[in-house]
Amino acid sequence: MREKPLHSYKLYIAGKDVDGDGWVYTVSSRSLLEDVFTSVGLKRELESDPESEAAQHPYVAGRCAIAGDDAIDLATEAAAAAAPGWAAVPLERRMLLGTRFREELLRHQDEFVEMLVTEAHPVRLARWELSCLLQVFSEESLEWYRSQMHTEFRHGPRRLIVRRQPDGVIAFNPPQNAPAPSAALAVLALMAGNSVVVRAPRSIALSTMWLMRDVVGPLLDEAGAPPGVLNAVCGNPRQTLERWLADPLIDDIFYIGGSQEGLRFQERCVAAGKKPILELAGNDGIVVWKDADVAKAAEAIAEAFYGSGQICMVPNYVLVHPSIADRLIAEVAERAAEVRPGYPEDEDVLLSPVRRSERFFALLRQALDQGAELVTGGRRTELDGTPSESGVFLQPTVLRVDGLVHARGFDVVRHETFFPLLPIVVAEADDDDSLLEDFVTFVNSNDYGLRNSLWAKEPAVIDTFVQRVVNGGLLKVNDSHIGFLPYLPSHGGTGLTGGVFGEANYPMLKTSHVQGVSIADDISPRDAVFGS
Repeated sequence: MREKPLHSYKLYIAGKDVDGDGWVYTVSSRSLLEDVFTSVGLKRELESDPESEAAQHPYVAGRCAIAGDDAIDLATEAAAAAAPGWAAVPLERRMLLGTRFREELLRHQDEFVEMLVTEAHPVRLARWELSCLLQVFSEESLEWYRSQMHTEFRHGPRRLIVRRQPDGVIAFNPPQNAPAPSAALAVLALMAGNSVVVRAPRSIALSTMWLMRDVVGPLLDEAGAPPGVLNAVCGNPRQTLERWLADPLIDDIFYIGGSQEGLRFQERCVAAGKKPILELAGNDGIVVWKDADVAKAAEAIAEAFYGSGQICMVPNYVLVHPSIADRLIAEVAERAAEVRPGYPEDEDVLLSPVRRSERFFALLRQALDQGAELVTGGRRTELDGTPSESGVFLQPTVLRVDGLVHARGFDVVRHETFFPLLPIVVAEADDDDSLLEDFVTFVNSNDYGLRNSLWAKEPAVIDTFVQRVVNGGLLKVNDSHIGFLPYLPSHGGTGLTGGVFGEANYPMLKTSHVQGVSIADDISPRDAVFGS
C-alpha cells in the first residue's frame, strides 16, 4: 500500500482546477528498473479505470488530467484575457516574482529533487538542475535582467527611456528529458509581463504540473496577478502545437525539442505571424590545448556521460592537441569508468536508462567502420554495471578519431547523438599557429551552437578563442562545461540549436521587445525638427 498521498493534478486554467479528458499516470522510475512489466501494467490499468485499487500501489507516484481541444483553447483564452492587466503591473513588482520563486525553490528543494528522481533523473543531476534555476533566479541575474528591461537617460530637457515591453501570450513546450526545469523558464516570461500557457508533456507530466500548480500558481496569487496569467495543461504534443499555431491569441511559442522538427516548426510559426523561440539540439565541443591541465580537462569531458548523454548541454566531441592526446584519452577513459548505472536515488549514480539504444550501436558501428578506434565502453550493461546483451544502461563509450580534416565526416562528430558516446578528435601534427587556426575554424563550422569549452593556459590562445569563436551561446574557459553561473545564459545558441533567430537565450528578453520613449519638457516641435 501507499505511504504517501497520490499527487493528483487537474488542468490549471484561469486560476482554477479544471477537469480533463481522462488521466495519465506516473509510475516511479525505480519500478521500471525493478519490475517493468508490473509498472507498465499499472499504467494501463489505471488509465482505463481510474477508480482501480491499483492507484494504491507504491509504484504509482501521481496522475495528471489530459487536455482536449476545448481545454487547450480555454487556456489560451484565459491567458489572453489576463495579459493586459498583468502587463500594466509595474516592472519592479513583477521582478519580485523572481525573488519569491527562488525562495520557494529553496523551501521546496527536497520535493523538487524527489519529483525529478521519480521521473528517472539521477539525484545528483536533479540537484544540478536545481542549481541551474537558482543561478537563473539569483539576485545578480535578476538585477541584470531588470537593467536590460528598463534604462533611462537625460538628454537636455528630455527624459529618454529604452525599455522592453511584453510580447503578450507565450506558449511553452518543454522537452521530455527535463520538463519541469525547462517549464520553470516560464517564470521569466511572467516577469517580463506576459501571460503563459505551459504544456506538460503527456508522457512525463507530473513534475511540471506540480511546479506550475503548487509553486508558481500560489506566488502569482500572492502578487495579485489576474487569474489566467498562468495556465498549465497536460496534452498531446502535436495536438497542442497545432492549436497554438492556429490560434491568433498566441504571440510567441517557446519550443524545446529536436533540431529538424524545430526548424520546420519555426517556419510554420513565422508563416502564422508568431515569434518562434527555439531551444533545440546541442553538439557541444571541448578544445584541449597542449598546456591544459589534463586531469581537470578530463573531469569536464566526463560530464559528457552524465544522464547517459541525454542532456543537450553536455560535451559531444573533443578536439585535442596531438602532443597531449594519449595522456588525455587515457585520463578520460579512467573518468568514464567511474560513471556508473544504478537506481536514480543512489548518490553515486550518474547514468540513466536508455530505452531505445539501436541508434547508439548504429552510430558506433559506423564510426568504427570509418576508422575510429574504440577506447572504452560500447556495450549494454545491467543495473550493477555488469556488461550484458539486454541491459537498459549503456556503458560510457570513448572513441578516438585521428585527424581534423575528415572528422566532420563522422556522424558522431557532426551531430548530437544524445547517448554516452564521445569522440575525441586528435589533430594532425602541425605548428601551433596553424593548429590554433584549425581549431577555431572547426568550432565555428559546427552546424549547432549551444556551448563551447576551452582548456588552455596560454593567454594568447585564450584571447584568440574569446575574440574569434562566434558560434554558440556560451563559451567556458578552464571550467565545468555544464556548470551554471549568474549573469551568463543557461540556454540558447546559434545554428541548429537556436534557429535563424538564435543567440544566448535570456527568456525574459526573448519574450519581450525593445521600445524607445522620449518625455520632453517645454520643447518646440519645430525647433526639435529644424533646430532653433
